[in-house]
Amino acid sequence: MIFTSDNWAGAHPAIAASLTAHSTGFAPAYGASDLDRKVEQRFNEVFEREVAVFFVGTGTAANSLALSAVNRPGGVTFCHSEAHVIADECGAPEFFSHGARLAPVEGPEGKMDPASLEAQIARFPAGFVHAGQPMAITLTQATESGTVYSPDEIRTISAIARAHGLPLHMDGARFANALVALDLTPAQMTVDLGIDMVSFGGTKNGCWCAEALVFLKPEMAEQAPFLRKRAAQLFSKSRFIAAQFDAYFEGDLWLDIARHANILSARLQAGINSSPNARLAWQSPANETFPIISKALSKQLADKGAMFYEWAAPRSAAHLVGPDETMIRLVTSFATTQEHVDQFIAMLG
Repeated sequence: MIFTSDNWAGAHPAIAASLTAHSTGFAPAYGASDLDRKVEQRFNEVFEREVAVFFVGTGTAANSLALSAVNRPGGVTFCHSEAHVIADECGAPEFFSHGARLAPVEGPEGKMDPASLEAQIARFPAGFVHAGQPMAITLTQATESGTVYSPDEIRTISAIARAHGLPLHMDGARFANALVALDLTPAQMTVDLGIDMVSFGGTKNGCWCAEALVFLKPEMAEQAPFLRKRAAQLFSKSRFIAAQFDAYFEGDLWLDIARHANILSARLQAGINSSPNARLAWQSPANETFPIISKALSKQLADKGAMFYEWAAPRSAAHLVGPDETMIRLVTSFATTQEHVDQFIAMLG
């Protein structure tokens, strides 16, 4: 019963098979192979428009290069206060953008509050050289809390971005999970709502190591090839990232994988709701679940073989956790089975 992270899961068999199939013979390097070109065209089809796509090895690289591409002197990017980009990337976005800052925006359940976003932007008035200047907004979809921004919520943030002349980036480490939770197409969740750049994640959703930075407006990507090379993210044998995405998209495998993980997460949440020994901190439609249980029960579950992380409660939810309680995070993936979920629920009592 491993619920620690979708990063712990291996590669989906179809993706592993694609890697094996493309592991022999010769192919042009540095993204020039027929397979690379095929997958780049597939991204155009996925987003229903011509895009500029750059394969990279990690989500941190995709996020950092996205913000580097829109960097300004004294630049400030606005993000949720608990977003991965500000809390878990060891300063990489600041490093790759040569010191641009991240300004935290509060909001419940991992989502930026529009009024708080406007207030943060107001702290950097145009022309006030000492403060620096706004350069971008980044939102996480699905969020670090397992929640998703609705189309209307994204549209509201997009309107704020446009009003201030700021590009809007989406950290899509769990892009597929959000997509199937909302029952939207990729274009409906991005292009149609004013997103400019997407960090498109595959690693958490069954790939071995496959991430992409997608510019929905190719003209924004002028410097991206040089930024990627300088960041040591231009893979010589990039066909192996392309091979993963090739299988990922085939027959909508990527959506099936995400749907499986989301369904099992919903099953977990239903079981938690029915247990007198646990309660949900909030409902989450993607593949992360956040129950609150006693510290004693947390230890009992771990002793019985359940693997998960005890989780620091977000500031907006800290009051929900009692002194003898802890919040835990349970993450499902393609490798999670219904038996794993049911066994965990039974152990809750």
